[in-house]
Amino acid sequence: MSDSEDIKIKAENETIADDDISEDEETKEILKITSLKSLGPFIASQENSQNTVYLSDVPAVCKDKPCMLGVDEAGRGPVLGPMVYGISYCPLESKQALIDLGCADSKQLTEEKRDIIFNEINTLEYANSCVGWAVEIISPNVISTSMYRRAKCSLNEVSMESAMGLIQRAIDAGVNIAEVYVDTVGPPEKYQEKLLRRFPSFKITVAKKADSTYPIVSAASICAKVTRDHALKVWRFPEGLVIKDNAFGSGYPGDPVTKRFLTENIDLVFGFPRLVRFSWSTAENALADKAYDMEFDEPDTEKPKYAGTKLTKFFKGTNKEGEVIREECRFLKQRHLSSVHEF
Repeated sequence: MSDSEDIKIKAENETIADDDISEDEETKEILKITSLKSLGPFIASQENSQNTVYLSDVPAVCKDKPCMLGVDEAGRGPVLGPMVYGISYCPLESKQALIDLGCADSKQLTEEKRDIIFNEINTLEYANSCVGWAVEIISPNVISTSMYRRAKCSLNEVSMESAMGLIQRAIDAGVNIAEVYVDTVGPPEKYQEKLLRRFPSFKITVAKKADSTYPIVSAASICAKVTRDHALKVWRFPEGLVIKDNAFGSGYPGDPVTKRFLTENIDLVFGFPRLVRFSWSTAENALADKAYDMEFDEPDTEKPKYAGTKLTKFFKGTNKEGEVIREECRFLKQRHLSSVHEF
């Protein structure tokens, strides 16, 4: 596709998108994502302290014919914002549709190009008639609490559970899955083994850089990346912060804009707004010298003292003469009763 064709398609998409949702509609809940234009309002209508899952309509052909399904994520490393897992699926015979869309590693595409491809997946008839997708927006709040809770859950575990959950949702929606391709988290062999235990009837391939090898994973990568980018653009701070143009940078620890945001938005008691992943060392280090030190009472580790009569009291040893020493039973003593041996 030439640059001139790209510009033409973009102009057409922007015209369609502008008519897609009015200003009034942007303020109310959007239940369905039908284009790039509706993505932001949909995300803005959700509670950003919780995870959000969205599943597109399943094309009829995906229920009848064997399909390939790809899995990838976006935003694993940043200290700010959600991590987004995405899946994409289409019939095995429809691979050319992915190539025609220009699906490639999302990190190798410009933001503009990713937006165009995402919009075309949802608006062009040849694409949305055979390609479906789903995403899970994993809240930074959920990521932090998962990694900090007593039974800690690593980021790898969070990632794998999200990926498997999205695959299961596609199955429940009726997608006829035959092959699954996944961009790995951790060692590919262990991840593939775990997926095969959960989905033994599928042909599963887990590989490094799968998003640049398999177009179906590239499509999933684009859906995840575009969703994360727009989640940051429409982020609403329940803490009441007003950040002009949401200027907090890319979220990556090395970004100077992100570093400035962290240092300028510290609450001395509560730390950071929910946009920040508290469990990241970047956030912990930023708080170390500025926030108040907090002390928590530790639970009493001493064994509780038993106030009642000890059982061993009734089993005392013998005296020097060998006689058993036993204290008279309190029940009998209080009632002036005694044991009778002779009648």
